[in-house]
Amino acid sequence: MPLLSHLFSPNIFPNLCKALLPSISPIMDGHGEMGLIGENFDPGLVGRMREDGYESRSGSGNFEGASGDDQDATDDGPPKKKKYHRHTPHQIQELESFFKECPHPDEKQRMELSRRLGLESKQIKFWFQNRRTQMKTQLERHENVILRQENDKLRAENDLLKQAITSPICNSCGGPAVPGEISYEQHQLRIENARLKDELSRICALTNKFLGRPLSSSASPIPSQGLNSNLELAVGRNGFGGLNNAGTTLPMGFEFVDGDMTPLMKSLANEMPYDRSAFVDAALAAMDELIKMAQMDNPLWIKGLDGGMETLNLEEYRRTFSSRIGIKPSGYTTEATRETGLVFLRGLALVETLMDVNRWAEMFPCMISRAATVDVLSSGTGVTRDNALQVIDAEFQVLSPLIPVRHVRFIRCCKQHSEGVWAVVDVSIDAIQDAASTLMFPNYKRLPSGCVIQDMDNKYSKVTWVEHSEYDESTIHHLLRPLISSGFGFGAQRWVATLQRQCDCLAVLMSPDILGEDDTGITTAGRKSVLKLAQRMTCNFCSGVCASSMHKWDRLSVGNVGEDVRVMTRKNINDPGEPHGVVLSASTSVWMPITQQRLFDFLRDERMRSHWDILSNGGPMQEVVNVAKGPQQGNCVSLVRGTAINANENNMLILQETWSDASGALVVYAPVDMSSMSVVMNGGDSAYVALLPSGFAILPGISPSYRGGQSNSNGPLMKPDIDGSISSGCLLTVGFQILVNSIPTAKLTVESVETVNNLISCTIQKIKAALTLT
Repeated sequence: MPLLSHLFSPNIFPNLCKALLPSISPIMDGHGEMGLIGENFDPGLVGRMREDGYESRSGSGNFEGASGDDQDATDDGPPKKKKYHRHTPHQIQELESFFKECPHPDEKQRMELSRRLGLESKQIKFWFQNRRTQMKTQLERHENVILRQENDKLRAENDLLKQAITSPICNSCGGPAVPGEISYEQHQLRIENARLKDELSRICALTNKFLGRPLSSSASPIPSQGLNSNLELAVGRNGFGGLNNAGTTLPMGFEFVDGDMTPLMKSLANEMPYDRSAFVDAALAAMDELIKMAQMDNPLWIKGLDGGMETLNLEEYRRTFSSRIGIKPSGYTTEATRETGLVFLRGLALVETLMDVNRWAEMFPCMISRAATVDVLSSGTGVTRDNALQVIDAEFQVLSPLIPVRHVRFIRCCKQHSEGVWAVVDVSIDAIQDAASTLMFPNYKRLPSGCVIQDMDNKYSKVTWVEHSEYDESTIHHLLRPLISSGFGFGAQRWVATLQRQCDCLAVLMSPDILGEDDTGITTAGRKSVLKLAQRMTCNFCSGVCASSMHKWDRLSVGNVGEDVRVMTRKNINDPGEPHGVVLSASTSVWMPITQQRLFDFLRDERMRSHWDILSNGGPMQEVVNVAKGPQQGNCVSLVRGTAINANENNMLILQETWSDASGALVVYAPVDMSSMSVVMNGGDSAYVALLPSGFAILPGISPSYRGGQSNSNGPLMKPDIDGSISSGCLLTVGFQILVNSIPTAKLTVESVETVNNLISCTIQKIKAALTLT
């Protein structure tokens, strides 16, 4: 007792607090050395001590070193205080910057930071420990907020379910489940009413076969007999949730939301009024059709010989979906393909990508030229996007001027069928609306298409993609018709191959040890800037070849230009990413009697560039930077320069992006200023680098006798080679964009058009000549 009373006496305890609190006080600010705490320190401890009156009386409470070491003490006198210094703003900025790149530095990295910042290695170690603790606490708080919101949603859904149980509905007539609450006559009338509605639905289905379009759902609901019970999207069995009340009642799980529509979305939505409830009906029917067509060993598909592409059995399809098939317009051709593959991306992440039009367009940059959300009918449930429903306006393209861009407005619906299994389906609006809406997009009709996504155990997802459409074949050049009819142009194989390549690219770019083939010393921020610049270059090249609405192009008709060459022009006034003035674009597609892989290897080889590229001035070229975009050889972004260039001309580089997969290959390049690229490689903004791209797109060559994609027999089908080609040849698209005048108001001359036309012809001839010699 005397010892305890002496310890807690008024004279001893304040002195003890005075000695302890200054060494703890650096913990409370974010600038000093937080060495006294570890990974499990409770920051509230010091706050509670101060609230109880144990305040420090040592001024700032900072000691020299601030490493968390105990104060030096001797037997001869009181402890000797050390002088503490806060970290300078520069030290904090450097530590924060390094923490973003590597939150767990090793001993060598800590010694390097210690030497560079003038701090002790122990101070560096403690700073990173406490920074990780702070980050972990922030993440836990954020997760708690999300879990609390999910808990509130579940509680609200539980209340709704309890309320629904108190008033059950009869499946036969749609009235109360207890007949005693209504008279016998009323119950019989409701049963008769339900029977008449079913009969009216069958009549509407028959009428649809003759009119070529389904009747509005306000007149009758779509019959529910075709849906399997586990695919009803949380809807009751009474005709898809009873959408028979003037189109105002929605199935459970779908809630119409207005949201914050952008001016573009509002203008697109006002172009064509539509019945929202009819879209829900169509989405449910399309989802049912997609699930059935994606099932393996289904009689709807006929397997090709030796692993060839599957073809749609049209007779079986008509029998299965007879009530949904309209009259195909005259001159239209059916295209139906299916492909299955593994992608290195989790299912939920892929669903998020597909339901965000901007990320969806970035995932398929050479297939989608433009995409915009017209309306969001239902935002879905939670993070799984279950029952999400959108109206999307998009343009699909194949990299050839001889194939028109497919403009389509469609409904996109997402449904989670079970744990780790999702389905995303699209269907054209003109398959629902009156014939007047079809006039907006007369050349293409997207039938139920989409993908079924299944999570695997190894961070991969299994994707089964189905593409089904009808299009006007007369708008396509005869050279490209076999490619499109086989499904290699817009079919499922191209979607899956592009998705696999892009996911592999993301995996490489997110890897912490990403390096180019050469040790160029380019930083991580520099790699990101270079890749962003290459992405813009490729998108501009695709826009010039396909004449999408991404840029406003004016097509020219000049007598001296061949009919297979498309020449267009536009004026750039304000875009800093392109030279100001009059831009001329010319492109064409030709048949090449060599395989896709051989042509791709020739075009991307900088040593062979002098055979066809006028920018090389006939001299050899050398690759100076290479940033890999995937495990496949040739999928990269590189910088090339001449080795025999005069000193006065040594200020030009060539930025080049190349890739190849089963659906084709691409080689795009553009001359860039060396000083501008130096800024980009150091992590600078690439949006102000002016460039005009040129390049080549290689498409699989399809034999004229190929019948894949729409045949009703199991005749001989061509099997793709390993390099992606279908026959001994391929299709080569050549495109150039040239600044013909730096004054935007200048008029285009015939000589400029003839010059770019001759450039295309000479380049093709040089490539053919060089390949015959190699």
